[in-house]
Amino acid sequence: MSIPILIAMVLYMAMVIGIGFICSKKNQNSEDYFLGGRGLGPWVTAMSAEASDMSSWLLMGLPGLAFATGFSQAGWTAIGLILGTYLNWKIIAKRLRHYTEVSENSITVPDFFSNRFKDDKKILSSISAIMILIFFTVYTASGFAACGTLFNSVFGLNYQASMIVCAAVIVFYTSLGGFLAASTTDLIQGLLMSFAIVVVLIVGIVAAGGVGSVIEYGRGLEGFFDIMKYHDPASGHAVSQGILPIVSGLAWGLGYFGMSHILVRFMAIRDPEEVKKSRNIAMTWVLISLAVAVCIGFTGAALYSDVPELAGNGNQRIFIYMTTHLFQGIIPLFIAGIILSGILAATMSTSDSQLLIASSCVSKDLFQGLLKKEVSEKHVLMISRVTTILIALIGIVIAMDENSSVFGLVENAWAGFGGAFGPLMLFSLFWKRTNLKGAAAGMLSGGIIALVWPFTLAKLGGIFEIYCLLPAFIVSSLLIVVVSLCTEEPDDVVKQEFDQAKQLSMEE
Repeated sequence: MSIPILIAMVLYMAMVIGIGFICSKKNQNSEDYFLGGRGLGPWVTAMSAEASDMSSWLLMGLPGLAFATGFSQAGWTAIGLILGTYLNWKIIAKRLRHYTEVSENSITVPDFFSNRFKDDKKILSSISAIMILIFFTVYTASGFAACGTLFNSVFGLNYQASMIVCAAVIVFYTSLGGFLAASTTDLIQGLLMSFAIVVVLIVGIVAAGGVGSVIEYGRGLEGFFDIMKYHDPASGHAVSQGILPIVSGLAWGLGYFGMSHILVRFMAIRDPEEVKKSRNIAMTWVLISLAVAVCIGFTGAALYSDVPELAGNGNQRIFIYMTTHLFQGIIPLFIAGIILSGILAATMSTSDSQLLIASSCVSKDLFQGLLKKEVSEKHVLMISRVTTILIALIGIVIAMDENSSVFGLVENAWAGFGGAFGPLMLFSLFWKRTNLKGAAAGMLSGGIIALVWPFTLAKLGGIFEIYCLLPAFIVSSLLIVVVSLCTEEPDDVVKQEFDQAKQLSMEE
């Protein structure tokens, strides 16, 4: 029964490897490898940014949360992400594209921060690289965990072995083809993800007896459709959360301002004038994908709420379970395999970008920028590929526990990036008075708070249970302002570049 599904998924992985081979021939230098030569069109830019954003949690973590608890937690998170996506494209994309060229042709986010503040000692790029290595390793682990869960659920294959094979495929085509391979495959993967979730939702609603039946079932569960409460599947009752779940859900949107793997797509678009077109494409995809993912959780609850294997962290298997059970006898199993490849697409589209960003930080910002400034392009690319493998190995170790929560791993990494880089990105682009000391203080404080909050203050309960991204973002912003105002002003060169980037953005 599973052979046609397996064939479809293997063919899919072979296709992305083939794209890696083709793109590898176009990489002549590090700018090609890490930024695609700033030649991405609007469709590739938009779909690449959003596919690399919506990782495996779009098809596993988010539907699983909606399946188990209803609207409150999953719905407000989705709304926060929609708002954050729009603001990121609206206020960051074009200004960052211009500023990275004005500021010494920066090709990585840490590189931009160092060039923006004329950080000759590479303090910012070093801190940035360390933060990226820490949080992207955790983020990458969530993708590997999703792959292992997929093959274990569908084929009964060993979770760890499946995860390692998928990780090897991702590492291979990413290290081979670089940014262009990652972005090209992301376009295909984004379209595949859209196809997969829409088809599963439609078939699921039909199987459940229609939209009315899904809504009627949800209304029968206490707190399932409540905006201020969530349904507790263990007790069967509603649990009141006050305003915290809404604020925490919306706070996810703040994370976008610091997501290096998304920001680098803005830096790579071939023409700043195409940002608006890319934004429209991206927002259409995000609105549909997030809404459908949450609705899959609702529909799955109406169909399979009493299935033991979907209890606890098993809820993140709901998309897989629906695909393998709904399509039996309806469509060829090979097509079902293509739909399930949507999870591979979600995982690969994010993991390849994260591995590439992390490896660029080590090779460009640490190795070349800090240790060996005169190193050749060949050595930079070699260090990048070795780093990709090492980060993947650490991610595999973190994801070895098959009970790992995909949503939980993404939540922690998202807060880290949003807290460390989000406020600094905004102040770098829009406040001329921001200086190097303020930037360093903001980056360190935001990253550290996001890292330690869940294990310290959050355990006190009450208001401290709020999503750690919000306090990290607030403290980082305050420190950037206070430290910048209390120390020397930026020099004239920094101010001139700021004005130049601002003027270019306003002219279009």
